[in-house]
Amino acid sequence: MKTDNDLRNNLKSIRTRLGMSQQELASLAGVTRQAISGVESGQCAPSVATTIRLAKALGCKVEDLFWLEQDLPQVQAVLAKSIPYSQQQRVSLARIGGQWIAYPLVGNDAFRMEMISADAQIDSQIDTNTCLVRLLDDIDRFENTVVIAGCAPVLSLWARAAERWYPQLRVQYKFANSMAALESLCRGETHIAGMHLYDSQTGEHNIPFVREVLAGKQAVLITLGIWEEGLLVQSGNPMQITTVTDLVEAKAKIINREKGAGTRLLLERKLQEEQLPCDSVKGFDSIARSHHSVADAVVSGLADAGISTASVAAAFGLEFIPWHSSRYDLVILKEYLQEAPVQQLLNTLERRFVHSQLQIIGGCDTSKTGDLVATI
Repeated sequence: MKTDNDLRNNLKSIRTRLGMSQQELASLAGVTRQAISGVESGQCAPSVATTIRLAKALGCKVEDLFWLEQDLPQVQAVLAKSIPYSQQQRVSLARIGGQWIAYPLVGNDAFRMEMISADAQIDSQIDTNTCLVRLLDDIDRFENTVVIAGCAPVLSLWARAAERWYPQLRVQYKFANSMAALESLCRGETHIAGMHLYDSQTGEHNIPFVREVLAGKQAVLITLGIWEEGLLVQSGNPMQITTVTDLVEAKAKIINREKGAGTRLLLERKLQEEQLPCDSVKGFDSIARSHHSVADAVVSGLADAGISTASVAAAFGLEFIPWHSSRYDLVILKEYLQEAPVQQLLNTLERRFVHSQLQIIGGCDTSKTGDLVATI
């Protein structure tokens, strides 16, 4: 196999999405593992016979795997957030409500546990919110993308499970707290917003917030699960903390979440119930921007306690004191319900594998998973 500088491929992304190792794919295609590695890295251009074998092994078309760089089109996209202009800026793409949305892969947005591959690069900026991007893959692949915004770790579990049944489906998970996710949905930057906000005045989860933020828009709320929220402390609970009063009396340092997060509202509500001011809790203004960051702070000793979920506590080996059962809902604009990738993703909520993935993490009740709880 020779090198072809104009030949591009997404062999690795399709292979890993199907859960195959390089050796497994090599065996199916009748080539060596070194050949697979060379093709994925772009160091080798496969023969016609090899490209056909690879496409057959992965259950896709040759043109889904390989393309020439000069064949890549340009599309106009709306930036999900303002950034300093850079012609080489990496972005991920999704089509929402008839327009392309470009998500800059900058800072923490460029990473999960590994670096996120780019869909396109910015060629030029038309104005503050609009740009021309050059695609790095076939446009059909991006058409079948559904974007979810939320802060629940279970969203990524659901996304990966859905991609097992629909290999051409691509689920992009954008991290955002409940209110930020809802606002992103309102701006047309995401298909689905995940949220777990409780309104103490009405005794309802999520619905009052959706009505307020999405005023004038039609949406549905579908339950993903009901999870336990509460206090995370060191194993054995050495400070014997179970209430917010205990936090204050023990002078325990807490790690909090940012405004708009459901667990921050839970802490504020508990303080209000005990008639305690926010500044009576040490560390109230110390902010972690994700559930796992809260757990990290407690595990490392940077904080004595934090508010998160039973599943996160279990994952980090921390003690958990339950405070509230919270319903986690998926909010979807009605106009998106007929889009094929959204339908495919929602169809998987009935799958037993999805339920088992949510149950096994602990503290998540799936008896209402997939239930339509409200139409706004």
